[in-house]
Amino acid sequence: MLTFPSASIKAFHKGIYYPRAPEALLDILQDMDNPFSPTRKNIEEGSKVYFGKGLCVKCHGVNGKGLEVSGHPPRNFTDPKWQDVRTDGEMMWVLKNGSPGTSMPIRVGRGISEEEAWKVILFIRTFAGI
Repeated sequence: MLTFPSASIKAFHKGIYYPRAPEALLDILQDMDNPFSPTRKNIEEGSKVYFGKGLCVKCHGVNGKGLEVSGHPPRNFTDPKWQDVRTDGEMMWVLKNGSPGTSMPIRVGRGISEEEAWKVILFIRTFAGI
């Protein structure tokens, strides 16, 4: 009989607040600013991408809390601690590279542009107050 340690798939990541981007890039990503300001227009454009062609809503849900799925659950964007520790640059890295060990796919260049991704990030930030 073949046995495996009892660690869950969630153990792949050290925790929900641990960065998904490579440690060697963190300083650069954490200093990266969103080139778009959080104007009503930019946030509305990000919302359209989130609910439309970005497909974000399919996993993160209408309210940003993430849907319940087996394995590694989608990020809960309403978590104030997560919002506080994740930078826009880190989120952009995930949108460009996916999140290894999760079902988060590459989105930039495969459905949305980099400009749209920055605006989605602005919209994601609006979930902080929920």
